[in-house]
Formats: sequence, structure tokens, C-alpha cells
Amino acid sequence: MKGTEILNMFGFGVEEEPASIYPYSPVYRVKYGEQDVVVKRTQKRAASVMSYTNMLKGKGINVVTPVKLKIDNPQKYEDTNFVVYPFIEGQKYSGKDNEIYEAGKLLGQIHSYSPASNDYNLLGYDVYDFNEEEVEESMEAIIQHAKKAGLKIDPALKIKLLESVANQQELYRANLPHVATPHDFKANNLILTPDPYLIDPDNAAWIPKIFDLALALLLFHNEHEEAPDRVFTTNEWKLFLTGYREYMDISDEEKRYWEKAKQHVFLDEGMWLMAEYEEDWQKPSQQELFNSLIHFMIDSANYRL
Repeated sequence: MKGTEILNMFGFGVEEEPASIYPYSPVYRVKYGEQDVVVKRTQKRAASVMSYTNMLKGKGINVVTPVKLKIDNPQKYEDTNFVVYPFIEGQKYSGKDNEIYEAGKLLGQIHSYSPASNDYNLLGYDVYDFNEEEVEESMEAIIQHAKKAGLKIDPALKIKLLESVANQQELYRANLPHVATPHDFKANNLILTPDPYLIDPDNAAWIPKIFDLALALLLFHNEHEEAPDRVFTTNEWKLFLTGYREYMDISDEEKRYWEKAKQHVFLDEGMWLMAEYEEDWQKPSQQELFNSLIHFMIDSANYRL
């Protein structure tokens, strides 16, 4: 995949291969007239995502939407969609209490504008098919990655993951309230302007609301240099929820399924993260985060809704 071809597809006239400003996927910062813009990958349902985010922007939500160009934006390169967004200036999240509270408010606002049904045709959540073999394979990978980093994995993690496999169908049949959401709400996708501004809405999906809350709880500090190398503390989580509840309620039914939802999201997102990225186990900050996630998975009873 050539960066020059991607940029020139949008008419930027670049001759030298650009460097990505993000280590995990192609993200290019370029000039468009006097404006700095970012060219990045978006999902297959690009039109659905842009329609949804334009709605949020129209409601006053701080979220990037496509820059108006002389040609269509987004564009498809080979089998991948790319979009041009404005580059948002501001400060990075640093884990301060007011930042956590304001982030919770923003997610609450976003959820509050969700339609009652999937009107924007966003990708629907349907990951309820993990099996014990997948857990065995992932645990073996995690154990080996940790061993190379001089660490040991608590055997209780595997027990919890297998419990999560057993709970999947109960969660599926529960018919939990769903929302339209960016579904990747974490610190490295926010810029403080000083209010939080969402710069990566491209994983937008239609999912159970408490799954989105669980993802924020688990991975808000993932891949962020200035953030603490851990999940939220219980007090930080209470702050986040205080902001969130200014705009959204949480039902008794959702509270009843919360423990299983946390475990399921870890099975879906946390297990994959720790099994797939061996190089992250060699980074002290990610090591600490992974250890924090493991402790969370084994006992997160104090993290309530």
C-alpha cells in the first residue's frame, strides 16, 4: 500500500512517500491549502459512518467529519476506504480528573443522540461465537509473550475467559439496549481543545450500550504515552460515569448483566490485544497495562454501573 497513491487519489500531488503519524496503521498529515488535514483509513461502511458522524456534528458534538474536497471524500484505494479529516489542534489527555469527567460527558452525549434503531446502517455487533479452543490458543500465545518479557500469567485468567465463553449466549438472548456509537472511545482518539474532541470515529457500530461502556473502562488508556499505564481506578470510573449520567441513564437490567458484559468485552477485545501483539509485551507501559487488565479480569466487582 503506497502512501503517495492514497494521497494523490485525493488530489494532493505528493511525490515522496509520506511517513505515517500513527505506528499501527497508515495516517498521513498533509496540507490542503492553508489547512492541515489527516488522511486515514475508515471502515467498509464508509457512507454510513459519515452520515452518522455528520449527524453528531450537527448536534454540536466535537467529532471530526470529512473535509469538503473537489472530489468525493471518502475514496476507495484497492479494497480499503480512506477519508480526509481536519487535523485537530489541542492537548493530549493526561489522566486528570476533569479530563476523565469530561470524557464521560462526551460519551454520554454521543449515546444520547443515538436513534432507537440502526437508522444509519452501522455495522451490527454479532461476536458471540468464541469457543474454548480459541481461549486455549490465545492463552498459550499470551503465556509465551509474557515469558519472553520475564513475566508470569495468573492461571485464574484462563478460568475467567472460559467462564466468559459459557456466558455468551445468555448475553446474546438478553436483547440488551443498543446504541449507535464510535465504538473506540479511548484517550488516544481524543484531543483536548480544551473539551474532548473525538478524532477517530471510524469504528462506528450498533452495539449493546453497556459493551461500549465496558470497552471504555477496559481500554481507555491503551496505546497512550501520557495516560496512566493501567485501567481506570474505581474512583476514576465513578468520575467517568458521573459525566456519562448527565446525559444517559443505565437501566436495572443493564446493571444486572454488567459483570458478564465486562468479561465478554475482555474476551472480545482484551484477549485479542494481548495475544496478537507480541511486541507490546516488550514495552514497559503496555506490560503494566496488560497486568492491570489481567487483574481487572480476575476481579472487577468494585467497578459498578
